Amino acid sequence: MAASIPVIALDKVSERARRTLDIVQKFVEEECIPADAVFHEQLSEGEKRWSSYPPIVDDLKLKAKRLGLWNLFLPKNHFTEGAGFSNLEYGLMAEHMGKSRTASEATNCAAPDTGNMEVLAKYGNNAQKAQWLNPLLNGDIRSAFLMTEPDKASSDGTNISLTMKKERNEYILNGSVRNSNSIMSGFYMLNYEQKWWSSGAGDPRCKIYIVMGKTDPSNPDTYKQQSMMLVPSNTKGITVNRMLSVYGYDDAPHGHAHITFKNVRVPASNMILGPGRGFEIMQGRLGPGRIHHAMRSIGAAEKALEWMIDRVNDPNRKTFGKTLSEHGVLQQWIAKSRIEIDAARLIVLNAAIKIDESSAKGALKEIAEAKILVPQMALTVIDRAVQSFGAMGVCQDTPLAYMWANVRTLRIADGPDEVHLQQMARNENKRAGEIRARLAAQKTASEKLFSGSRNLNKAHL
Repeated sequence: MAASIPVIALDKVSERARRTLDIVQKFVEEECIPADAVFHEQLSEGEKRWSSYPPIVDDLKLKAKRLGLWNLFLPKNHFTEGAGFSNLEYGLMAEHMGKSRTASEATNCAAPDTGNMEVLAKYGNNAQKAQWLNPLLNGDIRSAFLMTEPDKASSDGTNISLTMKKERNEYILNGSVRNSNSIMSGFYMLNYEQKWWSSGAGDPRCKIYIVMGKTDPSNPDTYKQQSMMLVPSNTKGITVNRMLSVYGYDDAPHGHAHITFKNVRVPASNMILGPGRGFEIMQGRLGPGRIHHAMRSIGAAEKALEWMIDRVNDPNRKTFGKTLSEHGVLQQWIAKSRIEIDAARLIVLNAAIKIDESSAKGALKEIAEAKILVPQMALTVIDRAVQSFGAMGVCQDTPLAYMWANVRTLRIADGPDEVHLQQMARNENKRAGEIRARLAAQKTASEKLFSGSRNLNKAHL
């Protein structure tokens, strides 16, 4: 396994992590990937898809626990609750998990639970950890993260408008917060607003939502108007209206829910960290999560490349007198895919190292680079694999169509590419003053050399 770790990262990967990488790879290749087909067949039909889950998942979880492959994602330099690996080490493991639909859940490393567990581990109080973090760490329950709203441009998080109104012995009216006909001491009210793309909310094991909304709409600092709240999924007033599909895939039993909140009451003690700290929590949550998605996407790209290589080297498939692998265009696709995957991996591992050495906040540029580059790379590689299969590539007879649909969402999830590109460009443009001054100084120096030299004869032998 050490041979597959990029040289620039080799000295940062412990012997224990290298041994675990071998175990992860074997578990994914020999247990999870064969189980993926069983998972699909065990899914129920119709509405029952949301009231049960494939039992093969529990079998895989037991095997993963016996192998010590559990909660691998919590980095050791920031948390004590995880398996004791760095972001870099887990990133290498996540790549293997990205080759299987079941591997991440089998090891309790599936989104959105990973991000939610990080939030609770980093920002939750002792009572919140005891009630919600511990069951999540044990794999007893699952969770969802609710932020996006259907009638808002949610790529700008300040637009989030679900209201969280604190009620004691009086009404409190803040901006767009609606009036209430009753007084609820010690509770927040979430009034008639909707959330969608609430990933994970379809699972019958989902017991807790982390919800982002506004507690202080009039705060002049638009980044301190929002808060995050723990909301049990069975709280009165919550209505799951429907499950959204991704290019026709419903991702059961996980699901992406469209949810309505109507006078939902939760104890004030369910507030995470404190009022107005929503953006602070969100940035701490999304940074490592973007790295997890990126490394899993690299695994998906590797899997697509494997399927493409298998296809074009099938001796029974010849066109114009040659096997597919002998055609120049397919050779180029394979070679380019190899280069692009390896280059993208370095971008992600660089971001993981930066997080390990500082924090997610200190690695914003590197995280954004990975978040933008990797899904586009993976989509390109998967598309080549699809093309190599022809019509078969777009149907259910290969995993490629589902993989493409899944990776395509990552150009939108956790902030669309365009937002990250815009921020990166702004930061690059901050260098304009220094760059312009340096280039001007170089030009002036060249002019002085010309003016100070009387004999400008050309070089000669």
